[in-house]
Amino acid sequence: MKLCTQAVVFDAYSTLFDVHSVIAHCNHRFPGQGAELSKLWRTKQLEYTWLRSLTERYEDFWTVTQSALAFACRSLTLPCPPETCEELMESYLHLETFPEVKPALDKLSQHKLAILSNGSPKMLAAAVENSGLRGRFTDVISADGVKIYKPSPRVYGLVSQHLGVPDSAIAFVSSNFWDIAGAKSFGFWTCWVNRCNLSEDELGVKPDATMDSLDGLIHVLHG
Repeated sequence: MKLCTQAVVFDAYSTLFDVHSVIAHCNHRFPGQGAELSKLWRTKQLEYTWLRSLTERYEDFWTVTQSALAFACRSLTLPCPPETCEELMESYLHLETFPEVKPALDKLSQHKLAILSNGSPKMLAAAVENSGLRGRFTDVISADGVKIYKPSPRVYGLVSQHLGVPDSAIAFVSSNFWDIAGAKSFGFWTCWVNRCNLSEDELGVKPDATMDSLDGLIHVLHG
């Protein structure tokens, strides 16, 4: 594996960036309800990407994220006036990375490193900059380039176009099993970062490697 891997491509949200680092901001506005709001916000964010892909009614990830926030607040009967919405949306531009991310990226720097995400270019650029990851990636690739979301094969097809690397030489890393299923079906070697010790979904595919943090990826790729 390590001999043919030319590029390591990471999903962004929940893989590099902890989407639930917004809980503190949610609790600031809605004391004691931050975790529940964050969970529902993330769930609807994902559902809306899939629904918009299936119905061919694309909106960028910033808009999808805002719509998911509005739904989550309404469902939990939490007031979300414009200033609250703006504050919570801003938190998505300042997500924290998981603790092992920066050391792992440093150890993998002999490869081309890239991000492939449903995030809009604006959101991804801000997340990379504000987390101190600028300069670590050859490219940051957004699904916005094809106006559809993962797990559409059209999104995974962007990687070889951007990096000039054949699909067979790409290792794709995600903490989202649905993303792993899409990437594996497309033809990538896949690594599932299963931080929460979840069961595999029954989607007819299995990741090539499974680990509980990015640290394990270094051992798999470098032996």
